[in-house]
Amino acid sequence: MPRQRTQPWPVRHAGLVIHAGFLLLLTASLGRYTVRHGTDGRAPWVFALAALLAALYLAGLALPPERSPARLAWLAAVLAAWLALVTAAPSFAWCAVPLLYTGLRVLPTRAAIGTVVLLTTAVVIAQYRLADTIDPSLFLGPPAVAAIATAVFTRMRSDQERLRATAAELAVSERRAGTLAERERLSREIHDTIAQGTSSLRMLLQAADRAWDTDPAAARAHVRRAERVAALGVEETRRFVRDLAPVELADAPGLAGGLARVVDRFRADDGPDVTLAVDGRPRPLPAPVEAALTRTAQGALANVREHAGARSVHVTLTYLPDRVALDIRDDGDGFDPTLPRGGDLRGYGLPSLRRRLAEVGGELTVESAPGEGTALAATVPDAAAPTTRTSPPLADPDPGAAP
Repeated sequence: MPRQRTQPWPVRHAGLVIHAGFLLLLTASLGRYTVRHGTDGRAPWVFALAALLAALYLAGLALPPERSPARLAWLAAVLAAWLALVTAAPSFAWCAVPLLYTGLRVLPTRAAIGTVVLLTTAVVIAQYRLADTIDPSLFLGPPAVAAIATAVFTRMRSDQERLRATAAELAVSERRAGTLAERERLSREIHDTIAQGTSSLRMLLQAADRAWDTDPAAARAHVRRAERVAALGVEETRRFVRDLAPVELADAPGLAGGLARVVDRFRADDGPDVTLAVDGRPRPLPAPVEAALTRTAQGALANVREHAGARSVHVTLTYLPDRVALDIRDDGDGFDPTLPRGGDLRGYGLPSLRRRLAEVGGELTVESAPGEGTALAATVPDAAAPTTRTSPPLADPDPGAAP
Protein backbone atom coordinates (compact mmCIF):
# COMPACT_ATOMS: atom_id res chain seq x y z
CA MET A 1 0.00 0.00 0.00
CA PRO A 2 1.51 3.39 -0.94
CA ARG A 3 2.35 5.77 1.82
CA GLN A 4 -0.27 8.45 2.36
CA ARG A 5 0.97 12.01 2.01
CA THR A 6 -0.44 14.31 4.62
CA GLN A 7 1.27 17.48 3.30
CA PRO A 8 1.99 18.89 -0.17
CA TRP A 9 5.44 18.29 -1.56
CA PRO A 10 6.64 21.94 -1.20
CA VAL A 11 5.61 21.96 2.47
CA ARG A 12 7.41 18.72 3.24
CA HIS A 13 10.53 19.88 1.38
CA ALA A 14 10.52 23.62 2.11
CA GLY A 15 14.27 23.71 2.63
CA LEU A 16 14.94 22.19 -0.79
CA VAL A 17 12.59 24.71 -2.42
CA ILE A 18 14.40 27.61 -0.71
CA HIS A 19 17.83 26.31 -1.80
CA ALA A 20 16.71 25.87 -5.40
CA GLY A 21 15.10 29.31 -5.39
CA PHE A 22 18.28 30.97 -4.13
CA LEU A 23 20.47 29.36 -6.80
CA LEU A 24 17.92 30.24 -9.49
CA LEU A 25 17.76 33.89 -8.38
CA LEU A 26 21.55 34.07 -8.17
CA THR A 27 21.83 32.76 -11.74
CA ALA A 28 19.12 35.13 -12.99
CA SER A 29 20.79 38.12 -11.29
CA LEU A 30 24.14 37.21 -12.81
CA GLY A 31 22.50 36.95 -16.22
CA ARG A 32 20.81 40.34 -15.81
CA TYR A 33 24.10 41.93 -14.79
CA THR A 34 25.87 40.44 -17.81
CA VAL A 35 23.15 41.65 -20.21
CA ARG A 36 23.18 45.19 -18.83
CA HIS A 37 26.88 45.69 -18.11
CA GLY A 38 28.71 43.13 -20.18
CA THR A 39 32.33 42.71 -19.15
CA ASP A 40 33.07 46.11 -17.73
CA GLY A 41 35.77 46.78 -15.18
CA ARG A 42 33.65 45.48 -12.27
CA ALA A 43 32.64 42.24 -13.97
CA PRO A 44 35.54 40.08 -12.63
CA TRP A 45 34.79 41.18 -9.09
CA VAL A 46 31.08 40.57 -9.53
CA PHE A 47 31.64 37.10 -11.01
CA ALA A 48 34.08 36.23 -8.21
CA LEU A 49 31.72 37.43 -5.49
CA ALA A 50 28.82 35.54 -7.10
CA ALA A 51 30.92 32.36 -7.23
CA LEU A 52 31.99 32.86 -3.61
CA LEU A 53 28.39 33.39 -2.51
CA ALA A 54 27.26 30.24 -4.35
CA ALA A 55 30.12 28.21 -2.83
CA LEU A 56 29.38 29.47 0.68
CA TYR A 57 25.67 28.75 0.32
CA LEU A 58 26.25 25.22 -0.99
CA ALA A 59 28.74 24.55 1.82
CA GLY A 60 25.94 25.14 4.30
CA LEU A 61 24.07 22.12 2.93
CA ALA A 62 26.67 19.90 4.60
CA LEU A 63 26.01 21.38 8.04
CA PRO A 64 23.50 19.81 10.43
CA PRO A 65 20.08 21.52 10.34
CA GLU A 66 20.11 22.24 14.09
CA ARG A 67 21.07 25.71 15.29
CA SER A 68 24.79 25.65 16.17
CA PRO A 69 27.81 27.99 16.24
CA ALA A 70 28.98 26.57 12.91
CA ARG A 71 25.63 27.28 11.24
CA LEU A 72 25.50 30.80 12.69
CA ALA A 73 29.02 31.48 11.40
CA TRP A 74 28.00 30.12 8.00
CA LEU A 75 24.97 32.43 7.84
CA ALA A 76 27.11 35.44 8.79
CA ALA A 77 29.59 34.61 5.99
CA VAL A 78 26.77 34.22 3.44
CA LEU A 79 25.20 37.53 4.45
CA ALA A 80 28.56 39.31 4.29
CA ALA A 81 29.26 37.94 0.80
CA TRP A 82 25.76 38.96 -0.37
CA LEU A 83 26.12 42.49 1.02
CA ALA A 84 29.45 42.88 -0.78
CA LEU A 85 27.90 41.54 -3.98
CA VAL A 86 24.78 43.74 -3.88
CA THR A 87 26.96 46.76 -3.16
CA ALA A 88 28.94 46.05 -6.31
CA ALA A 89 25.90 45.02 -8.37
CA PRO A 90 22.39 45.99 -7.17
CA SER A 91 20.92 43.40 -9.58
CA PHE A 92 21.56 40.73 -6.92
CA ALA A 93 19.05 42.29 -4.51
CA TRP A 94 16.46 39.59 -5.33
CA CYS A 95 18.66 36.99 -3.65
CA ALA A 96 17.59 38.54 -0.36
CA VAL A 97 14.24 36.71 -0.47
CA PRO A 98 15.57 33.17 0.21
CA LEU A 99 18.20 34.61 2.54
CA LEU A 100 15.39 36.20 4.54
CA TYR A 101 13.72 32.82 5.04
CA THR A 102 17.07 31.22 5.86
CA GLY A 103 17.68 33.80 8.57
CA LEU A 104 14.22 33.25 10.02
CA ARG A 105 14.85 29.50 10.13
CA VAL A 106 18.33 29.61 11.63
CA LEU A 107 18.30 32.56 14.02
CA PRO A 108 16.35 33.23 17.22
CA THR A 109 13.35 35.49 16.79
CA ARG A 110 14.99 38.82 17.77
CA ALA A 111 18.17 38.18 15.80
CA ALA A 112 16.08 37.04 12.83
CA ILE A 113 14.04 40.26 12.84
CA GLY A 114 17.26 42.29 12.96
CA THR A 115 18.56 40.34 9.95
CA VAL A 116 15.32 40.99 8.08
CA VAL A 117 15.69 44.74 8.72
CA LEU A 118 19.29 44.63 7.43
CA LEU A 119 18.32 42.72 4.28
CA THR A 120 15.34 44.99 3.61
CA THR A 121 17.45 48.10 3.97
CA ALA A 122 20.04 46.74 1.55
CA VAL A 123 17.30 45.87 -0.96
CA VAL A 124 15.75 49.36 -0.75
CA ILE A 125 19.16 50.97 -1.37
CA ALA A 126 19.82 48.63 -4.30
CA GLN A 127 16.41 49.38 -5.82
CA TYR A 128 17.06 53.12 -5.47
CA ARG A 129 20.38 52.74 -7.27
CA LEU A 130 18.75 50.83 -10.11
CA ALA A 131 15.75 53.16 -10.53
CA ASP A 132 15.76 55.97 -13.09
CA THR A 133 13.11 57.94 -11.19
CA ILE A 134 11.97 58.22 -7.58
CA ASP A 135 9.12 55.75 -7.04
CA PRO A 136 7.41 55.38 -3.62
CA SER A 137 7.01 51.65 -4.23
CA LEU A 138 10.80 51.30 -4.06
CA PHE A 139 10.73 52.41 -0.44
CA LEU A 140 7.40 50.89 0.65
CA GLY A 141 7.27 47.62 -1.31
CA PRO A 142 10.29 45.74 0.12
CA PRO A 143 9.47 46.54 3.78
CA ALA A 144 5.83 45.49 3.27
CA VAL A 145 6.85 42.19 1.63
CA ALA A 146 9.45 41.54 4.33
CA ALA A 147 6.94 42.28 7.10
CA ILE A 148 4.35 39.92 5.61
CA ALA A 149 6.89 37.15 5.06
CA THR A 150 8.22 37.54 8.61
CA ALA A 151 4.73 37.46 10.13
CA VAL A 152 3.72 34.38 8.13
CA PHE A 153 6.93 32.51 8.89
CA THR A 154 6.81 33.40 12.60
CA ARG A 155 3.20 32.24 12.82
CA MET A 156 4.02 28.98 11.03
CA ARG A 157 6.93 28.31 13.39
CA SER A 158 4.73 29.05 16.41
CA ASP A 159 2.05 26.68 15.11
CA GLN A 160 4.68 24.01 14.48
CA GLU A 161 6.02 24.32 18.02
CA ARG A 162 2.48 24.14 19.37
CA LEU A 163 1.81 21.02 17.31
CA ARG A 164 5.00 19.43 18.60
CA ALA A 165 3.98 20.18 22.18
CA THR A 166 0.51 18.77 21.54
CA ALA A 167 2.01 15.64 19.97
CA ALA A 168 4.26 15.18 22.99
CA GLU A 169 1.31 15.55 25.37
CA LEU A 170 -0.70 13.10 23.26
CA ALA A 171 2.14 10.58 23.37
CA VAL A 172 2.27 10.87 27.16
CA SER A 173 -1.51 10.42 27.38
CA GLU A 174 -1.39 7.38 25.11
CA ARG A 175 1.37 5.82 27.20
CA ARG A 176 -0.63 6.48 30.35
CA ALA A 177 -3.77 5.02 28.77
CA GLY A 178 -1.80 1.99 27.60
CA THR A 179 -0.43 1.49 31.11
CA LEU A 180 -3.92 1.64 32.61
CA ALA A 181 -5.29 -0.72 29.97
CA GLU A 182 -2.48 -3.20 30.60
CA ARG A 183 -3.04 -2.96 34.35
CA GLU A 184 -6.74 -3.66 33.78
CA ARG A 185 -5.91 -6.63 31.57
CA LEU A 186 -3.54 -8.08 34.14
CA SER A 187 -6.10 -7.63 36.93
CA ARG A 188 -8.76 -9.31 34.83
CA GLU A 189 -6.50 -12.23 33.93
CA ILE A 190 -5.47 -12.71 37.56
CA HIS A 191 -9.12 -12.69 38.62
CA ASP A 192 -10.10 -15.21 35.93
CA THR A 193 -7.17 -17.59 36.53
CA ILE A 194 -5.26 -17.42 39.78
CA ALA A 195 -8.08 -16.07 41.97
CA GLN A 196 -10.71 -18.52 40.73
CA GLY A 197 -8.32 -21.47 40.91
CA THR A 198 -7.33 -20.53 44.45
CA SER A 199 -11.00 -20.30 45.42
CA SER A 200 -11.63 -23.81 44.06
CA LEU A 201 -8.64 -25.13 45.97
CA ARG A 202 -9.91 -23.61 49.18
CA MET A 203 -13.37 -25.13 48.78
CA LEU A 204 -11.98 -28.60 47.97
CA LEU A 205 -9.56 -28.52 50.90
CA GLN A 206 -12.33 -27.39 53.22
CA ALA A 207 -14.47 -30.29 52.02
CA ALA A 208 -11.54 -32.68 52.57
CA ASP A 209 -11.02 -31.34 56.08
CA ARG A 210 -14.66 -31.88 56.98
CA ALA A 211 -14.57 -35.49 55.74
CA TRP A 212 -11.07 -36.29 57.00
CA ASP A 213 -12.16 -38.28 60.08
CA THR A 214 -15.58 -39.55 59.03
CA ASP A 215 -14.98 -40.45 55.37
CA PRO A 216 -11.27 -40.77 54.51
CA ALA A 217 -12.04 -41.98 50.98
CA ALA A 218 -14.07 -38.86 50.22
CA ALA A 219 -11.37 -36.68 51.79
CA ARG A 220 -8.72 -38.26 49.57
CA ALA A 221 -10.97 -37.73 46.54
CA HIS A 222 -11.27 -34.04 47.42
CA VAL A 223 -7.49 -33.79 47.79
CA ARG A 224 -6.95 -35.46 44.42
CA ARG A 225 -9.37 -33.00 42.82
CA ALA A 226 -7.52 -30.15 44.53
CA GLU A 227 -4.30 -31.50 43.09
CA ARG A 228 -5.78 -31.47 39.58
CA VAL A 229 -7.07 -27.94 40.08
CA ALA A 230 -3.62 -26.85 41.29
CA ALA A 231 -1.99 -28.44 38.24
CA LEU A 232 -4.41 -26.68 35.91
CA GLY A 233 -3.79 -23.45 37.78
CA VAL A 234 -0.04 -23.75 37.34
CA GLU A 235 -0.46 -24.38 33.62
CA GLU A 236 -2.94 -21.51 33.30
CA THR A 237 -0.58 -19.17 35.14
CA ARG A 238 2.30 -20.08 32.85
CA ARG A 239 0.16 -19.43 29.78
CA PHE A 240 -1.04 -16.18 31.32
CA VAL A 241 2.56 -15.07 31.85
CA ARG A 242 3.25 -15.88 28.19
CA ASP A 243 0.05 -14.03 27.22
CA LEU A 244 -1.49 -17.07 25.49
CA ALA A 245 -5.09 -18.16 25.16
CA PRO A 246 -6.96 -19.92 28.01
CA VAL A 247 -5.67 -23.40 28.71
CA GLU A 248 -9.08 -24.86 27.78
CA LEU A 249 -8.60 -23.65 24.19
CA ALA A 250 -5.19 -25.30 23.80
CA ASP A 251 -5.55 -28.09 21.23
CA ALA A 252 -9.34 -27.87 21.60
CA PRO A 253 -11.63 -28.15 18.52
CA GLY A 254 -12.74 -24.52 18.56
CA LEU A 255 -14.82 -22.61 21.04
CA ALA A 256 -17.28 -25.45 21.60
CA GLY A 257 -14.44 -27.78 22.57
CA GLY A 258 -12.97 -25.19 24.91
CA LEU A 259 -16.34 -24.68 26.63
CA ALA A 260 -16.70 -28.46 27.01
CA ARG A 261 -13.39 -28.49 28.90
CA VAL A 262 -14.58 -25.62 31.10
CA VAL A 263 -17.74 -27.56 31.93
CA ASP A 264 -15.78 -30.77 32.64
CA ARG A 265 -13.48 -28.87 34.97
CA PHE A 266 -16.49 -27.37 36.72
CA ARG A 267 -17.97 -30.82 37.26
CA ALA A 268 -14.64 -32.09 38.64
CA ASP A 269 -14.71 -29.33 41.26
CA ASP A 270 -17.91 -30.73 42.80
CA GLY A 271 -19.98 -27.87 41.45
CA PRO A 272 -23.70 -28.00 40.63
CA ASP A 273 -24.93 -30.19 37.82
CA VAL A 274 -24.08 -28.46 34.54
CA THR A 275 -25.11 -29.15 30.95
CA LEU A 276 -23.67 -27.77 27.71
CA ALA A 277 -25.66 -27.38 24.50
CA VAL A 278 -24.41 -26.10 21.15
CA ASP A 279 -26.94 -24.70 18.67
CA GLY A 280 -26.10 -23.91 15.07
CA ARG A 281 -23.12 -24.98 13.03
CA PRO A 282 -19.78 -24.30 14.77
CA ARG A 283 -17.35 -22.20 12.77
CA PRO A 284 -13.90 -20.73 13.39
CA LEU A 285 -13.84 -17.46 15.30
CA PRO A 286 -11.08 -14.92 15.93
CA ALA A 287 -8.84 -16.01 18.79
CA PRO A 288 -9.70 -12.95 20.95
CA VAL A 289 -13.41 -13.73 20.61
CA GLU A 290 -12.94 -17.36 21.64
CA ALA A 291 -10.79 -16.31 24.58
CA ALA A 292 -13.33 -13.69 25.73
CA LEU A 293 -16.26 -16.14 25.62
CA THR A 294 -14.23 -18.87 27.34
CA ARG A 295 -13.28 -16.48 30.14
CA THR A 296 -16.93 -15.42 30.37
CA ALA A 297 -17.98 -19.02 30.93
CA GLN A 298 -15.23 -19.53 33.52
CA GLY A 299 -16.16 -16.39 35.44
CA ALA A 300 -19.89 -17.07 35.36
CA LEU A 301 -19.51 -20.68 36.54
CA ALA A 302 -17.12 -19.58 39.28
CA ASN A 303 -19.77 -17.15 40.55
CA VAL A 304 -22.41 -19.88 40.42
CA ARG A 305 -20.25 -22.30 42.39
CA GLU A 306 -19.23 -19.82 45.07
CA HIS A 307 -22.28 -17.61 45.54
CA ALA A 308 -25.43 -18.82 43.80
CA GLY A 309 -26.28 -21.97 45.79
CA ALA A 310 -27.62 -23.46 42.56
CA ARG A 311 -28.48 -27.09 41.92
CA SER A 312 -28.15 -26.96 38.12
CA VAL A 313 -26.63 -24.76 35.44
CA HIS A 314 -27.38 -24.73 31.73
CA VAL A 315 -24.75 -23.40 29.31
CA THR A 316 -25.83 -22.77 25.71
CA LEU A 317 -23.54 -21.71 22.86
CA THR A 318 -25.46 -20.46 19.83
CA TYR A 319 -23.93 -19.76 16.43
CA LEU A 320 -26.15 -17.17 14.75
CA PRO A 321 -25.61 -15.87 11.19
CA ASP A 322 -24.02 -12.59 12.31
CA ARG A 323 -22.98 -13.21 15.91
CA VAL A 324 -22.23 -15.78 18.58
CA ALA A 325 -24.21 -15.95 21.82
CA LEU A 326 -23.33 -17.62 25.11
CA ASP A 327 -26.13 -18.07 27.66
CA ILE A 328 -25.58 -19.34 31.21
CA ARG A 329 -28.62 -19.91 33.44
CA ASP A 330 -28.76 -21.24 36.97
CA ASP A 331 -31.54 -21.96 39.47
CA GLY A 332 -29.69 -20.45 42.41
CA ASP A 333 -30.46 -17.72 44.92
CA GLY A 334 -30.25 -14.87 42.44
CA PHE A 335 -29.63 -11.24 43.36
CA ASP A 336 -30.80 -7.73 42.56
CA PRO A 337 -28.60 -6.37 39.72
CA THR A 338 -29.63 -2.79 40.50
CA LEU A 339 -28.04 -2.80 43.94
CA PRO A 340 -24.44 -1.50 44.15
CA ARG A 341 -21.81 -3.97 45.16
CA GLY A 342 -18.57 -3.54 47.02
CA GLY A 343 -15.22 -3.30 45.32
CA ASP A 344 -13.87 -6.62 46.62
CA LEU A 345 -12.64 -9.46 44.44
CA ARG A 346 -16.04 -11.11 44.18
CA GLY A 347 -17.73 -7.88 43.08
CA TYR A 348 -15.14 -7.49 40.34
CA GLY A 349 -16.39 -10.47 38.30
CA LEU A 350 -19.15 -9.02 36.14
CA PRO A 351 -17.42 -5.68 35.43
CA SER A 352 -14.39 -7.69 34.33
CA LEU A 353 -16.51 -9.77 31.96
CA ARG A 354 -18.22 -6.70 30.55
CA ARG A 355 -14.91 -4.99 29.81
CA ARG A 356 -13.44 -8.13 28.30
CA LEU A 357 -16.42 -8.55 25.95
CA ALA A 358 -16.40 -4.84 25.07
CA GLU A 359 -12.81 -5.20 23.84
CA VAL A 360 -14.02 -7.57 21.10
CA GLY A 361 -17.17 -5.58 20.33
CA GLY A 362 -19.49 -7.71 22.47
CA GLU A 363 -21.85 -7.02 25.34
CA LEU A 364 -23.09 -8.73 28.48
CA THR A 365 -26.68 -8.84 29.78
CA VAL A 366 -27.60 -10.06 33.26
CA GLU A 367 -31.12 -10.89 34.42
CA SER A 368 -31.70 -11.94 38.00
CA ALA A 369 -33.90 -11.48 41.02
CA PRO A 370 -33.65 -12.75 44.60
CA GLY A 371 -34.77 -16.38 44.73
CA GLU A 372 -35.25 -16.71 40.95
CA GLY A 373 -31.78 -17.63 39.72
CA THR A 374 -29.60 -15.75 37.26
CA ALA A 375 -29.44 -15.61 33.47
CA LEU A 376 -26.28 -14.27 31.85
CA ALA A 377 -26.15 -13.61 28.08
CA ALA A 378 -22.96 -12.69 26.21
CA THR A 379 -23.11 -11.79 22.51
CA VAL A 380 -20.22 -10.99 20.19
CA PRO A 381 -20.46 -10.00 16.50
CA ASP A 382 -19.02 -12.68 14.28
CA ALA A 383 -16.51 -10.31 12.66
CA ALA A 384 -15.45 -8.63 15.91
CA ALA A 385 -11.81 -7.77 16.34
CA PRO A 386 -9.95 -6.47 19.39
CA THR A 387 -10.01 -2.73 19.92
CA THR A 388 -7.84 -0.45 22.05
CA ARG A 389 -9.80 1.20 24.80
CA THR A 390 -9.00 2.97 28.00
CA SER A 391 -10.45 0.85 30.75
CA PRO A 392 -12.30 2.44 33.65
CA PRO A 393 -10.64 2.46 37.08
CA LEU A 394 -10.64 -0.86 38.85
CA ALA A 395 -11.87 0.66 42.08
CA ASP A 396 -15.21 1.66 40.49
CA PRO A 397 -17.02 -1.64 39.82
CA ASP A 398 -20.22 -1.93 37.84
CA PRO A 399 -23.31 -1.41 40.02
CA GLY A 400 -24.76 -4.61 38.63
CA ALA A 401 -21.84 -6.80 39.67
CA ALA A 402 -22.64 -10.17 41.13
CA PRO A 403 -22.01 -10.55 44.84
